[in-house]
Amino acid sequence: MSGQDIAARVQALEDIEAIRRLKARYLVACDRKDPTAMRSCFADGSIDIFYDAIGRFDNADALVKIYVEVGCHPHMVEMHHGVNPQIEIVDATTARATWSLQYGLINTQENTLTQLAGWYEDGYRRVGGEWKMVKTHFFSTSLMVLKLDADAIKVVMAGKPPAAA
Repeated sequence: MSGQDIAARVQALEDIEAIRRLKARYLVACDRKDPTAMRSCFADGSIDIFYDAIGRFDNADALVKIYVEVGCHPHMVEMHHGVNPQIEIVDATTARATWSLQYGLINTQENTLTQLAGWYEDGYRRVGGEWKMVKTHFFSTSLMVLKLDADAIKVVMAGKPPAAA
């Protein structure tokens, strides 16, 4: 094994770890209601975002605007868990990955608990020496919404989520 082979393998491992950390920063920013940190995970300019029932966006600022309007409220207590990453380094400046997502939301205003599962298909580009998301598509596979009352829990919805509009 040549020194070049080892250097390329080490670089690939460093890139995979950088992408893993990027996705973690994104998910933590969502949970902490930090739109600036969330936005910093994406490349500038035209990118490809599809979040199932939430919609399609061609730039990160449009996604962040909806995120602030809908999710950045104290009564929206969220938890995003991205797991099972399958990260592939395509070349020195591009990569792709799939991630599973387990999402939980406690809405203290409506007294509901939402659990959502699905997967991401992401694309990445190295910009100025660091990895940024240039594509993220989310596809939901299961959804459960419970209404929480003092004396009862009511199933509002359980099963496969409705198709995106």
